[in-house]
Amino acid sequence: MANDTASGTGSPADLAGISFEDALRELETIVASLERGDVSLDDAITAFERGTALKAHCQARLEEARMKVEQIRVPAEGAAPDTATPFSADE
Repeated sequence: MANDTASGTGSPADLAGISFEDALRELETIVASLERGDVSLDDAITAFERGTALKAHCQARLEEARMKVEQIRVPAEGAAPDTATPFSADE
């Protein structure tokens, strides 16, 4: 199963450099493979663990994007924003 994924299996730390789109694509591949049932039990467990890490990574990236969007200040009249506050993960 590990060879079926774009970046293979590994620790969640290796997800830092993977884009949301690549993580989602790999997660979709894992889900499809598990749904087909064409993997051994050990490979299915490994794939499930990787899928769980990918899901968490995608959720974190979406939350980060949501927070960035919320930082944009849109004037009441609907014109383009005058300024945007830089995103800070500490907030």
